[in-house]
Amino acid sequence: MRKLKRFLAAVGLTGFISFPSAAQVAPLIANVGARQTVDLDGPWQVIVDPYDTGYFDYRARPLEGNNAFFKNHKPQSKSELVEYDFDKSGQLNVPGDWNTQRESLLFYEGSIWYKRSFDYSVAPGERLFLHFGAANYLADVYLNGQKLGRHEGGFTPFDFEITDRVQPRSNFVVVRVNNVREKDQVPTTNIDWWNYGGITRPVTLVKVPATFIQDYVVQLEKESQRRVKGWVQLNGLRLQQKITVRIPEARLSKTFETDSKGRAEIAFESDLSLWSPSNPKLYKVEIAAETDQVTESIGFRSIETRGVDILLNGKPIFLRGINIHEEAPTRPGRAWSDDDARILLGWAKELGCNFVRLAHYPHNEAMLRMADQMGILVWAEVPVYWMIQWDNPETLRNAQNQLQEMMTRDHNRAALIIYSVANETPINDSRNRFLRQLIQYAHSNDPTRLVSAALQSHETAKGDRIAMTIDDPIAEDLDVMGNNEYVGWYVRKPEDADRMDWTSKISKPLIMSEFGGDALFGLHGDAATRWTEEYQENLYQHQIAMMKRIPFLRGTTPWILKDFRSPRRTLPGIEDYFNRKGLVTDHGEKKKAFFVLRSYYQEVQSAQAR
Repeated sequence: MRKLKRFLAAVGLTGFISFPSAAQVAPLIANVGARQTVDLDGPWQVIVDPYDTGYFDYRARPLEGNNAFFKNHKPQSKSELVEYDFDKSGQLNVPGDWNTQRESLLFYEGSIWYKRSFDYSVAPGERLFLHFGAANYLADVYLNGQKLGRHEGGFTPFDFEITDRVQPRSNFVVVRVNNVREKDQVPTTNIDWWNYGGITRPVTLVKVPATFIQDYVVQLEKESQRRVKGWVQLNGLRLQQKITVRIPEARLSKTFETDSKGRAEIAFESDLSLWSPSNPKLYKVEIAAETDQVTESIGFRSIETRGVDILLNGKPIFLRGINIHEEAPTRPGRAWSDDDARILLGWAKELGCNFVRLAHYPHNEAMLRMADQMGILVWAEVPVYWMIQWDNPETLRNAQNQLQEMMTRDHNRAALIIYSVANETPINDSRNRFLRQLIQYAHSNDPTRLVSAALQSHETAKGDRIAMTIDDPIAEDLDVMGNNEYVGWYVRKPEDADRMDWTSKISKPLIMSEFGGDALFGLHGDAATRWTEEYQENLYQHQIAMMKRIPFLRGTTPWILKDFRSPRRTLPGIEDYFNRKGLVTDHGEKKKAFFVLRSYYQEVQSAQAR
């Protein structure tokens, strides 16, 4: 769509063509899993549409008639020309990416239309929403031939209210999903992971009362271990109500009143068992209005920094971490389920981790909720990755919206301690302004969590030593510095890490957010031979020795837990379109470096316990 608009503007035709306006997505409903829902997962009828034939006519004008695929039209006579038929087309499973469900779609980037039928009768006093966990990247959503709206961003949830549009029988949802990479998108065209397309997370119908609890925050106040502070937001006509927040196990029940906009600020003292990796305590929390009630499990913990230390519940902690991409552990494709999360985080626990970096985009909700249950701290980030159009206001709006949707979905997760706003971005004035606005937005909307970004250092030779300096101006705005470095793989040799001395111009904690190198499982040789397990093992040994000498280091997340698909990685017989930096293969086998890192983490854990 954007390419077409730019072309038409260049040739002076925009005044002759109108584009359909997209309705706004509804405000996100918190904790959808606790609501009365109807599952729309399973096989959906699909049409692969690489030329957007179902969206534009041959003059590149948006279709509105019966040949627009969203109409789901059937010929009304034997002579009527209709050139599509969902019911005679193939199927794809939802949730799921299209790339790994059909061999012919492995590298496909373009549009695919999804269709699913359902029956539903709306009861009096009820509202109905259509909820998507995520669809990558642009999703145009239609119900019964009418557009509900558009969502941009491949990794965050969105809702549409369909109360007045649904009919008792024979409803049909049509979704056009397009994953073509564009320069003004977030992320942009140049990425190092698989661009999985499709409706990649669950789809549900969500039933709520006429006035319902749309969202809430129930967390410990910043820098407090006793005071619970947050808010509750109602949606509907009866916006002024009494709100009760209960934590039955702690014998807490507090009542508040919403204002004319449906918002109630909440605050009260408590004596709760604090959540931590060693004690992942979750309380049943009930939020009750006069017209609605919702319950979920919430943990309570404090997170802050003091000098170069990260403090969890007031005590210093070293974050023993690993990076994870959102790829399934037991099958090809995107991860999305509880089982996927349990296995991936289970491998991290086996490695000795108390922390994971969910790179490079918001992962599915199951990962955050499973981290709550398993006691694993989380760094979550938005895909402001490598190069973005820093001076484009729409790109900034897009990035901020993805950050907001991630925060809204996850702001009651105790495991989530760090929001990251960028990865390996080049230093310049427009980039600095862009990122500072995201950092400010994160701090303003959720002051209880830390903000970071994966930066890059620079080196200076000093005799036989190498000075590594972190001096990115953005570091001043962050709570925790991240740094990516690949000594021994993309630059220098593994043993050069022995000569490196790290400094920073500001006194803040550092997480070494990436380091590592590739190894093909089962390929063996000496420690100087690339791609072997021995090379990767040797690289980790030198890296760990270097890490021990960094006085302000407070965490590490090597790259990466598991081998993952990437079209950038083309070396036959070694990469075969996989990034091989995983410590675990895509089939779950552990490489030699896995055990090197595990031994280091056991050492760190023992030292902290003393």
